[in-house]
Amino acid sequence: MSRPLAALVGGAAGAVALVGIILVLVWFCLLHKRGISRASETGSSDPSFQVGKPGGIELPFREARRFDWEELSLATKNFSDQSLIGVGKFGEVYKGLLTDGMLVAVKKRPGAPSQEFVEEVRYLSSIHHRNIVTLLGYSQENYQQILVYEYIPNGSVSSHLYGAGHGSREKLEFKHRLSIALGAAKGLAHIHSLSPRLLHKDFKTSNVLVDENFIAKVADAGIRSFLGRVDVAGPSSQVEADEIFLAPEVKEFRQFSEKSDVYSFGVFLLELVSGQEARESPESNQTLVEWVQSYHDFNTISTIIDQRLGDRFTMEGMKELVLLIIRCIDTSSELRPAMSYVVSELDRILEKEMSLTTGMGEETPIVTLGSQLFRASK
Repeated sequence: MSRPLAALVGGAAGAVALVGIILVLVWFCLLHKRGISRASETGSSDPSFQVGKPGGIELPFREARRFDWEELSLATKNFSDQSLIGVGKFGEVYKGLLTDGMLVAVKKRPGAPSQEFVEEVRYLSSIHHRNIVTLLGYSQENYQQILVYEYIPNGSVSSHLYGAGHGSREKLEFKHRLSIALGAAKGLAHIHSLSPRLLHKDFKTSNVLVDENFIAKVADAGIRSFLGRVDVAGPSSQVEADEIFLAPEVKEFRQFSEKSDVYSFGVFLLELVSGQEARESPESNQTLVEWVQSYHDFNTISTIIDQRLGDRFTMEGMKELVLLIIRCIDTSSELRPAMSYVVSELDRILEKEMSLTTGMGEETPIVTLGSQLFRASK
């Protein structure tokens, strides 16, 4: 090959290589831009929580199942009142039985078909965790928007604490409540760890369900994404009940964050300990939350502990839980702990409580039972 021809071939090869490198760089930049765009949609104002953060759990998106209207109508007996089990923020909730024998919870509301709705379902249905209620799929037919979830048989924690009939009280001893709290904390901590990450924004006692083994599962994670603008005040009793779980910065500035979820979780813990709704109070001019925030003295706060617990807990375990509650419902978001810390604390408290109250053999340490909380201190 002559030198001029070799030079020409070499130059052409170099040009092709250069174009290839440029195309790869453009492709990489586009991917990076898409990642930032998704972060802006679901991210926090806190710069430490961003897509691709160290330790974040990448969420593998998949196609969500699209249910036919006929299948869901058959499953819910044509959305009959007999199948209606509740009404939530998204709409009416029905219990359904699919043709494959699977029990589901079907949430329905009026709404025109929307690709945005499908994309949100696709994102949320990719979340799988032992302590999260799984979103199975959706339907958009007959101008109805429908979400289909796995059915959790034992209902909400609120129904067991203070609902009609106070069902299954015998299952809610202190250790059971700690176990439920730990499961719910793990579920909430999981969605905070996702990438793209997710805030709950509507965490409350009625959104913590328990299955047949009394394993806690967090419901309605991300449900506010379907609701548009969030109203945090209003005349209805439902809004008033929900408002007690909202952090001060949410009520005043609509600033949701991981720490506002932590505040909501603290109110949930307070209801677990007291066995009553947090909007109630020993003093008529305050809610239970405000009352606890006013008194950081444990001996005073111990008076609101659910009397149904009797003396079947240790003073040390209860005190540590109450102190954790106080930290979670701090009016300053900066002083509240992260959910990962809450998980580790609840795990530690539960493990210690189990070791101190399971069996009373000769080698079992002597413990101070909860009944001593109600005696006058020396």
